[in-house]
Amino acid sequence: MTAEMIAPAWMHHQVTAEQYDSWSEEQCAGIEIVDGMVVVSPSASKRHNRLARIITNALDVAGGPEWNADSDFDLRLQDVPLINRRPDIVVYQAETLDIMPARPEHVLLVVEIVSPGSESTDRFVKAGEYARAGITYYWRVEQPAGGVPLVYIYVLDPAARTYRDAGVFAGVVEAAAPFPVKIDLTRL
Repeated sequence: MTAEMIAPAWMHHQVTAEQYDSWSEEQCAGIEIVDGMVVVSPSASKRHNRLARIITNALDVAGGPEWNADSDFDLRLQDVPLINRRPDIVVYQAETLDIMPARPEHVLLVVEIVSPGSESTDRFVKAGEYARAGITYYWRVEQPAGGVPLVYIYVLDPAARTYRDAGVFAGVVEAAAPFPVKIDLTRL
């Protein structure tokens, strides 16, 4: 069995920003680019998707007219080597709705929902990438088996370009920043 039988040739070579930008939406769906290499993301579970929708809707309302909350689009963290992530939820400046790919300077908050197979990436790798890119807030949502979701909130230390703990919520999130929001995650 050859590598081409497992995945297309373009998945075995480093991708530039220009190449990636020329691909169709279908080619870009379900992948991220890390250090120029394609990383395939598995489909999310129904629980994951429902959790993402509840959080996205609450953040979208709480952000008012200045901030949008959406999911499943490219966030370009770095051009060379290319790093494109598809966070579970992104809160970004509403006036940048049509700017694609999204850029860190337009993003206020990124939320990652930890799933089996993405634990280390969501807890450590992505958090480090988002901090180095200067994104002010990072939320990590854990889904304990049979329990209520836990939301860990982090805020950027701009001098160190790392996140510091800003709180943890079990079931119901009542955050004051980046803007006041209450999210009941017990109704999954």
